Amino acid sequence: MKSPCISVCRFDGRTGWCVACARTLAECREWKKAPRPRLLAINKTLPARLAKLDARGIRVFEEEA
Repeated sequence: MKSPCISVCRFDGRTGWCVACARTLAECREWKKAPRPRLLAINKTLPARLAKLDARGIRVFEEEA
């Protein structure tokens, strides 16, 4: 499964989520070795996290990186 990473890797101190892909540092670290069900579970959480980052105005998009 393709990683949602866009090579920004800056984490919000309040949520602990990357401001670009919305994964936690732990989720980023486990991505390459995690089984597919775990990757699907992480991916399922990302849209809501990204929406929260958008609402706070701190999300970074690939073209801004």
